[in-house]
Amino acid sequence: MNVNELLKFDDKGLLCAVIQHHQTGQVLMVGYMNQESLEITLREQRACFWSRSRQKLWRKGESSGNVLEVKEIRIDCDGDALVLKCAPAGPTCHTNETSCFYRLVHGDGHIELAGDGVAEK
Repeated sequence: MNVNELLKFDDKGLLCAVIQHHQTGQVLMVGYMNQESLEITLREQRACFWSRSRQKLWRKGESSGNVLEVKEIRIDCDGDALVLKCAPAGPTCHTNETSCFYRLVHGDGHIELAGDGVAEK
């Protein structure tokens, strides 16, 4: 069986891709992949995404150098989402945080910064 036999891209030709640290399991970011970015990721073993805002391919780390080396890819049961377990070369978030998920939401709606301490909001 081939990966393309299981994948179900949405009406825009995209899949959600959750990026986890391959050793710790920490969720680092969420991105979107189209067929071409997935093929590049598989071939190069470095994460490549489709930028919905810029409408073009985006190789993670192309300007910062903070690439994501892909160690493992998993497909969910419905075939419409991926988990990429990666080894990050530096911070994943553009704010310089290790993870894009550095804001902790409390039960009362209050937000606390709970990352590396470099993000200001």
